[in-house]
Amino acid sequence: MSNRKINAATPILFSIAVVLGMFIGYKLRSNMPMTKSFLTSPGSNTLNEVMQLIKQRYVDKVNVDSASSNAINGLVNTLDPHSVYIPTSELTDITEDLEGQFQGIGIEFNIFNDTVHILSVLENGPAKNAGLTVGDRILAVNDSIATGLKDSEQLKKWVKGPAGSTVNIRLMHEGKIISKSVVRGSIPITSLDASYMIDKTKGYIRLNRFSSNTYKEFLEALEKLKAAGMTSLVLDLRDNGGGILEEAIDIIDEFIGGEKLIVYTEGQNSPKKEYKAKRAGLFETGDLVVLMNEGSASASEVIAGALQDHDRATIVGRRSFGKGLVQEQYVLSDGSALRLTIARYYTPLGRSIQKPYNEGHAKYNMEVMNRVHNNDSAASNAGTKLGKAFKTAKGKVLYGGGGITPDAVVEINPVIFDTNLNALYQKNIIGNFAYRYFLNNNGKIKAFADAAAFASGFNVDDNVIKQLMDFAQNQGIIVKLNSPASINWTKQRIKAMVARIAWNETGYFQVLNKSDDGFVRAVEAIGK
Repeated sequence: MSNRKINAATPILFSIAVVLGMFIGYKLRSNMPMTKSFLTSPGSNTLNEVMQLIKQRYVDKVNVDSASSNAINGLVNTLDPHSVYIPTSELTDITEDLEGQFQGIGIEFNIFNDTVHILSVLENGPAKNAGLTVGDRILAVNDSIATGLKDSEQLKKWVKGPAGSTVNIRLMHEGKIISKSVVRGSIPITSLDASYMIDKTKGYIRLNRFSSNTYKEFLEALEKLKAAGMTSLVLDLRDNGGGILEEAIDIIDEFIGGEKLIVYTEGQNSPKKEYKAKRAGLFETGDLVVLMNEGSASASEVIAGALQDHDRATIVGRRSFGKGLVQEQYVLSDGSALRLTIARYYTPLGRSIQKPYNEGHAKYNMEVMNRVHNNDSAASNAGTKLGKAFKTAKGKVLYGGGGITPDAVVEINPVIFDTNLNALYQKNIIGNFAYRYFLNNNGKIKAFADAAAFASGFNVDDNVIKQLMDFAQNQGIIVKLNSPASINWTKQRIKAMVARIAWNETGYFQVLNKSDDGFVRAVEAIGK
């Protein structure tokens, strides 16, 4: 065999050996939900021998990290689209996302013209308690100069750190240079985007993920809304990609009574496991509408599927993503992790929500994009019949095998395909303009008592649109808004982003929902 063939084959053998060898003796490093330890894999001795021979006798130096990562990715890519290898460098962010918190000071910021501007300050967070406000400009962090930064990741590294430690920040605050010492703390990554009363009897809750804090946040919001007189609820799960299954199960338990089946999971190496309602729910009888779209996946689909199977809620929107696979996360000895699919989940009637993936990952991932770009309302209709038919107790026919099909379809607003509008999202033009508009009109905006008053009483006029176009042009982006629909769309987003700065996410959605087709249809569906 030629040297060239040896050079080609050896890294492959080595990579396979590394992959299987890494699974021996791994132990659980975290008590986070969905994280498991891994037991020794039998039959791997021969491959370990090959690995050792290559490491000890191979003619050239082998890049162990690169070879093992490539081999692991190659192996995992032969499985389903949701099993994934997570390198050590990415694991911290993913873990924080699931745990629902990180250590830092509690600000959002952006870099404009080489200067770091604070866009939002967490209420009751470390930065707020130290006196930092929206509009402050960060000049330095400890001994590091912040002016001239091009990469926001660098600033994140400076301000994040262990809770209880102190970071010194020099600011431009109301025209004066000041210094503040901020004691870092645990910063929540909230699952609850918004919660408010639509009117005297209708409530609204929007969740963006399912982390370890989601059920607690949801329950607190639900209790407040009920105390305010809520008898009907719109639960918005649009673009909620899922997360921890148990959090979704606890939420469903608040909506259904008795010991009804919520969901069950089953896999080749995972025995059937049933999850049932186990306590009296806080909202078992009021009218319930769930909003979904093609970005709603996994745990979001568990909620919609269970409520639909039990005839408990009306599902409004577009067909969900179609992810019915359960992953567990195994932490490996080098600090990386393998998130492995171990089962499928099934709705109470036995529907599998997982859409097909037998034609490859690329086609699987493009399926949703094709739905959106084709504005395929038919794909959100029961007529698609993607899988076996099931019938609820009230006679409703449902299908599995391709996500959750809504009871009432809301087509995609065609204005989102306007290329002029798309240009405004380059360089975050609308968001950056809204921040400047807020600073220049702070008094007028804060004159409104709350976000609801602002949503009803404040209007973005044509002069503001002209200012936006001028601002975009100064950023090198030429935009022409030719249709009334695109102009109105832009006005609503400017107004919503200003409300976000003034009243956080709830303010943003209180403004945006007023002109949102899905939200309007959901409210109309209450009681029908």
